[in-house]
Amino acid sequence: MIKLTPPMGWNSWNTFGEKIHEKMIFETADAMAAEGLPQKGYEYLVIDDCWSLKERDALGRLVADPEKFPNGMKAVADYVHSKGLKFGMYSCAGNLTCAGYPGSFEHEFVDARTFAEWGVDFLKYDYCYHSPIIPGKYLYRRMGLALENCGRDILFSACSWGADETHEWIKTTSSSMWRSTLDIFDTWDSIKDLVKQQEKLHPYNGVGCFNDMDMLVVGMYGKGNVGLKGCNDVQYKTHFSIWAFMGSPLMIGCDVRNLNDETRKILGNEEIIRINQDRTCRQPVKLHGTWTGDELLLYARQLENGDLAIGMFNLSDGKACARVNLDELGLPLSTGMTLELKELWTGEVSGVKNATIIRELEPYDCAVFRAKLVEL
Repeated sequence: MIKLTPPMGWNSWNTFGEKIHEKMIFETADAMAAEGLPQKGYEYLVIDDCWSLKERDALGRLVADPEKFPNGMKAVADYVHSKGLKFGMYSCAGNLTCAGYPGSFEHEFVDARTFAEWGVDFLKYDYCYHSPIIPGKYLYRRMGLALENCGRDILFSACSWGADETHEWIKTTSSSMWRSTLDIFDTWDSIKDLVKQQEKLHPYNGVGCFNDMDMLVVGMYGKGNVGLKGCNDVQYKTHFSIWAFMGSPLMIGCDVRNLNDETRKILGNEEIIRINQDRTCRQPVKLHGTWTGDELLLYARQLENGDLAIGMFNLSDGKACARVNLDELGLPLSTGMTLELKELWTGEVSGVKNATIIRELEPYDCAVFRAKLVEL
C-alpha cells in the first residue's frame, strides 16, 4: 500500500490493553461513526495485542479467542466496515507478541493470507521476542512481502520502536508507517520525551512511510492501560498539536465511547488535522527564535498552497515568550512580503509587527498558525 498522508484512526491498546472483546469493539465502531470521526479522517479501527488464543490451530493458523470474539474476526471486520471504517489488527515479528501470544515469525505468509480472508485493512507489527540472530530489516521485509502478496490491500504499520537503526532500512520493507519512538504513557514527561526522541528523525518522514510517534493519549486523564498520571487539557492540546505538526499518524487511544467536549474539540480540530494531512508532507524546520531554551520549541513547515505552518510549543511549567524573526522564515524586509497569521485554536487573525512574531504562552500551552504571505 502506498499511503500519501499520515494514517488516522483509533487503537485499543492505550485504554484497554488485554481487556478487549467483541462488544467493546462494536461499541467503539458505533461511537466513531456517531462522533463523525471518519469524516474527520479517522478511518482505521485497530485491535492491538491479546486478541488470539495462545496456540495456533492444527493448520498453523492464528485463532481468535472465542471468549473475547465469539463470532470470529471476519464478523468483527464486517461490522467495522458497515460503519464506514477500515479494520486493523496486530501481530509481531517474534515467536511471541509483547503480551505472550503467538507471533508471526516464520508464519508470515499464512498469517497475511489469514488477515486478508478476514477483511483486515491495517496490520500493526510489533518487535518483541524476535530472533536475536536475524536483523529486524529482514523480518519486516518478509512480512511486507507477505502482505503485498496476500490478495488484499493492507496497510503495514511497523512497530520496531526505532530499534536497530530502523530509520536506515524501514523504507525497504513496504511499511506505510513506522514507530520512531519508544512507547507512550499518559504523562507529560512521556510526551516530552517522545518529542525529543523524534527531533533527529524528521528527515526520514515523508510520503509513503510516516514516522509514528505512537498513539495519542488525548482524553485519557490517567485512566486505562497506559494511564499513569494523566494530563490536563492544555497538555493534551499541545500533545495533539505537536503530533499533527510533525506529520505523525494520528491514532486515538482514549475510549471514544465517552468523549467529553474538550476532547472532541482537540481531536476534531479540522485546521490542525489539515496541517497533518497536507499532501506535500514536507519536513518541519526547527527555528532558533530568540531566547528559546530547551523547553520552548519553534517549528515551521511549508504547505502545499504556499502557506506556512508555524508552531510554538511551551513544554515547561512556567510562562514563556516565543519570538521568531521573519528572516528565519525566508522573509526578510527586502522581499517586500510579510505574513497574515491565523491561530488555529482560537481562530484569531493577526499581522506581524517589526518583522517579528511574538506570542506569550502559558505553561504547557502552544500556538499553531497557518500563515499566508501578503505584501507589506
